[in-house]
Amino acid sequence: MKTFGIIVAGGAGTRMGSNIPKQYMDVNGKPLLYYTLKAFEESDVTGVSVVVAKEYLQFVLTEIIDKYGFKKVIRVCEGGAERFDSSFHALDDLSDVAAEDDIVLIHDGARPFVSAQFINEMIAAVKENGAAIAGMPVKDTIKIADADGFVAETTERTLTWQIQTPQGFRYGDIFQAYQVFSRNRMRKMATDDSMVYEAVFPEKKVKLVEASYGNIKITTPDDLEVAKSKLK
Repeated sequence: MKTFGIIVAGGAGTRMGSNIPKQYMDVNGKPLLYYTLKAFEESDVTGVSVVVAKEYLQFVLTEIIDKYGFKKVIRVCEGGAERFDSSFHALDDLSDVAAEDDIVLIHDGARPFVSAQFINEMIAAVKENGAAIAGMPVKDTIKIADADGFVAETTERTLTWQIQTPQGFRYGDIFQAYQVFSRNRMRKMATDDSMVYEAVFPEKKVKLVEASYGNIKITTPDDLEVAKSKLK
């Protein structure tokens, strides 16, 4: 059984207020994406696919993968207009090397605080459960709003989680789920990979794996300062 990592790094990072996508911004002398790739390189993952915007394909190849000697990166493929499209492209691109029972972990390129140890824990969780996603129980009370901005529902805090990545699945299942979603033009509904899986396979359970509150996605300038203070 092989295990693949898909690193989705095709976003524009508009909330960062920079003309350079956040995943390529300098953090202590290296692009932010370097730290994410380093964790996967040091993990038990067999091969890594990196999904990037077309205009950054060469930059990622020469200035990150080749420059820092990432040996596990086996594919660099072009992303799509939406996160859904980027994940789907990467899954399709792995179809010639990944078997149905292989494991695939899909991770945000701008989430650099993931560790090799946690990636290995996720691999084990997928082996045991078939599907697993990283997350943490929420600290605050969460309320669901109606269309007019009034409270419609209050969730039970002890059962409410904030979801992160990696999100892991059997390759055949998640690829099939993306194919079904794409055929039915439901891509706008998908906010994460697990939602695609859950919609197509409602009978299959997804295991929640406790990660870390520090496993943040770099989104704002403040987040970038946190990264500069913690990443080495």
